[in-house]
Amino acid sequence: MSNFITLLPILLIGALALIMFGLGLSLTLADFRRLIKHPKAVVLALVLQAMVLPAICYGLVNGLGVAPVYAVGLMLLAASPGGVSANLFSHLFGGNVAMNISLTAINTVLSIVSLPLIANFAIASFANSGQVVPMQTAKVIEVIVIVLIPVAIGMFVKRRAPAFGARMDKPMKRFSMAVLALLAIIAIAKEWSAITSSFASIGLAVILLNILSLGLGYYVPRMLGLDKPNAIAIGYEIGIHNSTLAIFVAVSVLGDFQLMLPAAIYSVSMYVFATAFGFLILGRKQAAGAAAPASN
Repeated sequence: MSNFITLLPILLIGALALIMFGLGLSLTLADFRRLIKHPKAVVLALVLQAMVLPAICYGLVNGLGVAPVYAVGLMLLAASPGGVSANLFSHLFGGNVAMNISLTAINTVLSIVSLPLIANFAIASFANSGQVVPMQTAKVIEVIVIVLIPVAIGMFVKRRAPAFGARMDKPMKRFSMAVLALLAIIAIAKEWSAITSSFASIGLAVILLNILSLGLGYYVPRMLGLDKPNAIAIGYEIGIHNSTLAIFVAVSVLGDFQLMLPAAIYSVSMYVFATAFGFLILGRKQAAGAAAPASN
């Protein structure tokens, strides 16, 4: 049992890489070329992620009177780029997955600069501890390994064996849902004691940030005339943050366990609200068909 627990993180990374391979089976190079035709969507997503969302988070923590240590933790979370799960949720609920993958890569590269700047601003504003967040270049390598390379392999396989790609679409979606459920259960079990002890203090702020992130990412693009697949992609890219990165910065870089608690709560609530968001924007019947397609 202890050996399994030790290997579990590696197994989950492998599972996520396999999911990305499955996404690649549904993509072609033409999907990415079409991004050139949507510069408005790309620029809008980057502005929302790097500027608007941190500003909203700053107003949220001030408006709710969040304790300084939790305020810094929330700002870390808001500054974190989209996670791998954003690509998966977008795939399940009808988003432009090529847009998601591209935005995840771009946002992660930009976060090498933006995350330390926003985190250091939060520390100076709320904690004034003098700690500095260094550049997180290792995150770029993680995205390449877990996202870009498996997707590229999947796209290559689809090009060489299109019948196989079409045949594997439904099984990969079912596998994706199973992995999502497993990740949620593990997140709850791993962070349960921390979540229960800190939820009364920070839970409302985390949930509001979660909801506002999803809503901001979807409804602003829709109001500005973007089509639904691109708006869904941006909604999940802005609404699903890389809580693992926020936890890493809080614990390994800043050395403060309390700073990670907002991200720990978010790592659980995110699965609930991201799923509910998908059903909301597509409609119950249509979303159910996307998430659990019937066998033929």
